[in-house]
Amino acid sequence: MGLETSFERRTLPLEHPFEIARGRTTETEVAFIRIEDDDGTTGIGAAAPSSHYGETAATVEAVLPDLLAVVEAVDDPHRLERIERRMRETVRRNPAARAAVSIALHDLVGKRLEIPLYRYWGLDPADPLESSYTIGLDDLETMREKTESALDRGHGTLKIKLGTDCDAEIVRTIRSVAPDVRLFVDANEAWTPREAVAKIDRLAEFDLAFVEQPVSADDPEGLRFVYERSALPIAADESCVTLADIPRIADRCDIANLKLMKCGGLREAKRMIHAARAHGLEVMLGCMTESNASIAAACHLAPLLDYADLDGSLLLADDPYAGPIEKNGEIAIDDPNRPGTGAERR
Repeated sequence: MGLETSFERRTLPLEHPFEIARGRTTETEVAFIRIEDDDGTTGIGAAAPSSHYGETAATVEAVLPDLLAVVEAVDDPHRLERIERRMRETVRRNPAARAAVSIALHDLVGKRLEIPLYRYWGLDPADPLESSYTIGLDDLETMREKTESALDRGHGTLKIKLGTDCDAEIVRTIRSVAPDVRLFVDANEAWTPREAVAKIDRLAEFDLAFVEQPVSADDPEGLRFVYERSALPIAADESCVTLADIPRIADRCDIANLKLMKCGGLREAKRMIHAARAHGLEVMLGCMTESNASIAAACHLAPLLDYADLDGSLLLADDPYAGPIEKNGEIAIDDPNRPGTGAERR
């Protein structure tokens, strides 16, 4: 068959500085992947590594030649299970790098078959899903302005970053300008267990859908403590990285938050979704600050989700790729003219 592979590392600036409890960023580094067959059909993917999980653009760049060599050696993009298994055997860590290759392969397969990825999986997007849009930490007035801007663009679901001394004030401010939106909050591991319970008690009055990762991922018993006493549902993000984590969090949260860049690929993400369901958990699919070259693939899992947090490309100042996520956060994958993931070079 003869598959040719290549990658390119780029730095993409964010539209606004983005701050969470762990720090502030103004740009994201992305590695774009291309896998081309003999007919000139090209699959696109991208890696958006997170140093929080021990991965950087430099480590992605270092391991991609080995991962792409696996693709070329198998030489058949339809043998997805074999390729992803061999990639795990070749590079045990660097999940974002493996996810980028997985995405590009799935995109190529969909394009070769001339069908969108959700149809390749047999999924039904009859019930539309809307991604949340994230309001990062800032001074209260700036967070108010960002919320008003999000409402003007038609976002009906917002996620608010917390982890400060004025968390209740932040949520009160957001609710004052967005009384009707569905609202999530995310502490990014910032609270102690007892602090989390007390804060959640105060936040419950603001009609929140859930609280994400209230305590450190290194404190599983702390997560259980909060879950058993929380006035609101609890989502696990940093505590939920790979398939093996699903049974570990099953009695410590209500919602499992998966990310392609954490778990290493689309097939692994699907396994995690089914495992979470088997353990009685709801499922959210999240993202890093990413290009549509990777977000587009995540969108095709929407029919399997309860919640989507796939706004990473919407936070960029300029994305070289367009995708099926609309500016207002609606996930529009049911377009027969968009084979594969639907990511398209602008």
